Amino acid sequence: MTDWRLGVIGGSGLYDIDALEDRRWTRIASPWGDASDEILTGSLHGVPLAFLPRHGRGHVLPPSAINARANIDVLKRAGCTDILSVSAVGSLREDLPPGAFALADQYIDRTRSRPSSFFGAGLTAHVSMADPVCPRLSALVHDAGERTGVEIAKTATYLAMEGPQFSTRAESRLYRSWGCDVIGMTAMPEARLAREAELPYAALCMVTDYDCWREDDADVDIASILAVMRDNVARARRIIVEFVEALRDTPRTPSPIDTCLDTAIITDPSKWDRDLVQKLDAICARRFANA
Repeated sequence: MTDWRLGVIGGSGLYDIDALEDRRWTRIASPWGDASDEILTGSLHGVPLAFLPRHGRGHVLPPSAINARANIDVLKRAGCTDILSVSAVGSLREDLPPGAFALADQYIDRTRSRPSSFFGAGLTAHVSMADPVCPRLSALVHDAGERTGVEIAKTATYLAMEGPQFSTRAESRLYRSWGCDVIGMTAMPEARLAREAELPYAALCMVTDYDCWREDDADVDIASILAVMRDNVARARRIIVEFVEALRDTPRTPSPIDTCLDTAIITDPSKWDRDLVQKLDAICARRFANA
């Protein structure tokens, strides 16, 4: 019996895994509103999995409409111990061509209209985001890629933009000058919220295009992106299967992320907002039990 219970957030095509047993779609209510979709639960190589379509089945939600707080909350309520995010990105590096894979390890957040925290007035918390992903999860994903013959860049700085439009050329060149490697619309505030929920998080990025910084390339268009994405998704499924098989044989050791709220909440308990405490019943269940 494994101690891992993996949550996977990504596109619907990721879940077409023949070996997934005991499949069941379940809707989990959240005090933070509606999640993107129901959760597909099942077991793969004996490891419990919970899949959540980030944009909803059929891709009905644009990036700005994704309720990331509800998504992370329902995965926490589903008992997930760790999260693997899989998302499509544009490349800001010559050596990350369409079809390549990379593991994000840093973020620059340029989103502007998305709630980015579970906490607020009446219950203040400050989690560390210096290292926003879990190195052990990322290493296991990288190793799974090697075993399936998929090369994965070990590190990448992810520029999170608001969207839904793609970048201007000036923006794309600016982000390159900042040292960004890939650009996408969904990783923030998802990674921030996973940290607040004490859920170790890894981010597998599938490169679908060069962003618009290359002088001689055609503009980014959705048709070419979707064509590359279909091939990427098939390889991502193989990586997930191999990754989960490794989890089955790897004991889940404690992570510092598991207890990051111990020192993050600074509001005096006598001043806690009781309504907010109630909404945080899943996110802070461990922390409140020890208060």
